[in-house]
Amino acid sequence: MQAEELATGDFPAALTAVCIALLAVAIACAVFVVGDLLRRPQSMAVMNAVWPLTMLFGSVVWLVFYLRVGRAPRRGSHTSGRHHGRWTSVATGTSHCGAGCAVGDLVGEFTLVAVPALGAVVGLGTLYQERMFAAWIIDLVIAFAVGILFQYFSIAPMRDLSPGEGLVAALKADTLSIAAWQVGMYGLMAIGQFAVLPALLGGRASVLTPEFWVLMQLAMAAGFICSYPVNWWLIRRGVKEAM
Repeated sequence: MQAEELATGDFPAALTAVCIALLAVAIACAVFVVGDLLRRPQSMAVMNAVWPLTMLFGSVVWLVFYLRVGRAPRRGSHTSGRHHGRWTSVATGTSHCGAGCAVGDLVGEFTLVAVPALGAVVGLGTLYQERMFAAWIIDLVIAFAVGILFQYFSIAPMRDLSPGEGLVAALKADTLSIAAWQVGMYGLMAIGQFAVLPALLGGRASVLTPEFWVLMQLAMAAGFICSYPVNWWLIRRGVKEAM
């Protein structure tokens, strides 16, 4: 039997308040970074989209990382950019991958809410009965497409590649990285939604609750942990560019 989906109001009020506060902080971090990027645009244009997106799941931790590692000199400044070690370069590349996953989660989850019939297109009701699996498939497709697009606009200019060569290079660079991220993210979401929340609160979090999105933030952190060593290996082999 599937666990009941809990809506807003079914969770303890204190938990909901904490989750709303955590999401508000993450959104505030994203807004701050957008404003900062207007004054300090990234030399790699795609990172102007990547950094704010990473704030949505990384919040204050990723904001500190951006300020210490990713922040560009102020527009018009003659100050050279910062140079950092391998671990920060790999972390930046991994976060780049996570930005695509963030877009996939946001667009995929809310699209399925708005258009429930889309679940049938990916097998809901015929291949399986669990709605969450349909959401995961949709999320994955969007995350992969956006992640490869982000990687294309990173790797093609750096290597001066043609569109076809750039697409192939982007697929080689980010396919394993995105796959590893999704394994970690879906693994933690499954633990939270199928085990922890039903055991503690009697049901799963609906996508329209703040609890769901805070759990997703934790799941994205798990995705980062799983994807980081893969990105390290890809960069070391020269498949993916250091950032």
